[in-house]
Amino acid sequence: MASKAVFKSVSPYLDDEMNLPVENVEEAIPFYETIMGFEVISKGESPHESVVLCRDSIKIGLAENGGDPSQDGCFFEVDNVEAAFNELKANGFDKEDPEYRVDSHGDKSFKLFFVIAPDGLCYCIGERV
Repeated sequence: MASKAVFKSVSPYLDDEMNLPVENVEEAIPFYETIMGFEVISKGESPHESVVLCRDSIKIGLAENGGDPSQDGCFFEVDNVEAAFNELKANGFDKEDPEYRVDSHGDKSFKLFFVIAPDGLCYCIGERV
């Protein structure tokens, strides 16, 4: 298998990458483990059902907090965007064309693609160019 991408950093679209809204935590977990390559490191029940997922040096949290998943997500900076897409595809991600594009954020530019999780959260995966 081709080499895996390293997820270097995470930036939430809204407030908190550790409190991303999902309707059902247990139903959401398999996508993150199987497709995205995350590992469950903890689960919680208070103040709502939640899970913390880890990959490389980054963590994200999913929570049944009543938020709208279609309005939230994160940007993941990776060391190799093409390796990231190929890895997700090898893991069962069903997108044929990554539809790469280059976006600028401040003085930085990133080659990136998007992933919409089954729970509705949107992820942008990019490599600095």
